[in-house]
Amino acid sequence: MIHPIPSGTRDVLPDELRELRAITDGMRAVFHERGYGEVATPALEYEEVLTRGDTAAADPAYRLFDEHGNVLVLRSDMTIPIARVVATRYPTAPVPLRFFYLQHAYRAVRQHRGQPREILQAGIELVGAPGPEGTAEAVIVLCAALDATGLTAYKVGLGDASLFVRALERVGVPEGARPKILHELATRDLVGLERELEGVGAGELLALARTRGDVGVLEGVPEAEPLRELYRQLPDDVRRRVIFDLGLVRTLGYYTGAVFEVYDAAFGAPIGGGGRYDDLLGRFGRELPACGWALDVERIHAARLQEPGA
Repeated sequence: MIHPIPSGTRDVLPDELRELRAITDGMRAVFHERGYGEVATPALEYEEVLTRGDTAAADPAYRLFDEHGNVLVLRSDMTIPIARVVATRYPTAPVPLRFFYLQHAYRAVRQHRGQPREILQAGIELVGAPGPEGTAEAVIVLCAALDATGLTAYKVGLGDASLFVRALERVGVPEGARPKILHELATRDLVGLERELEGVGAGELLALARTRGDVGVLEGVPEAEPLRELYRQLPDDVRRRVIFDLGLVRTLGYYTGAVFEVYDAAFGAPIGGGGRYDDLLGRFGRELPACGWALDVERIHAARLQEPGA
C-alpha cells in the first residue's frame, strides 16, 4: 500500500539526517563565533506581510485562511519575516543587529519538475551595517560557514543589482523599456536580452551582461566601483573564492546593491545566495540598511557527497 506525501516534499531518514545535522552544527558554531544570535519565526505569516516586503514573495506554495478569514501563507524565505521582527521587536535597539537561522522555507514549484517545495535553509541577516563594510562581513561569514560544511570547491559569484540599471541610464535607455530588459536579464535569457537591447539601440550592453571573471573584469566599467570597494574589504582567503558576474541579479525585487550566489562544480545549480536590501526594513517602519544570505542545506549535502575525497 502506497501512502503519498505532497509533491516537492520528502522524508529524511536517520543516516541522511545525521549527516545534515553535522553540516548545520558546523555552520551554527561559525555563526555563534561571529556574534550572530539564532532566531526562529512562525512558518505561517499573514499574506499582507509578505506582500509588503515583496510581491514575488507572495506566490506561496500553500495558502489558507484563519478563523477570522485572514489569508495565511507558508513563508517563502526568512528575510521578510526577520525584517518584520526587527521593526516590531527591536524598534529602538542599537545596530548592527546580527541574526542567523536554520529554518524551512516553502516555495511554489512547477509540477513534474522534481523541484522541492520544502527547503531547509541556513542563513544570516546583518541589519544596520551599511556597505561595503557590512557586505564584506556577510561574504566573509558566508565563506566561513561553507568551509565549516567541508566543501572545498565552492565559488561565490558577486554582482550588483543596481549595476545594469545604472548602465541603462548611462546609455540613455528610456525608463519604460527597462523592466522588460531587466526581466530578460533576471531569467538569464540572453537571446531575449539581446533582442530588447538592440531594440533600444543599446546592444553594446550585452557584453556587460556576459562579463564574468576575476577582479580585472571590473576595469573600465564605471558602475562597478561599489564592487571594487567591496573587493578591497575582503581578506585574501575570501578573495580567492570570488568571481565577478556583472549580469548577476536576483529575482526578488527587494535587493538594492551587491548580490551574490554560491556555486560548486559538484552540483549543477546555485546552492545559495543573497545580497543587500537597504530599502526593505523601511517598508516595516524602521529605515535601516541590511544584507543577508541563505544556503540550501540539502544542496550543500549533495555537493559535499560529490566532491572529490568525500
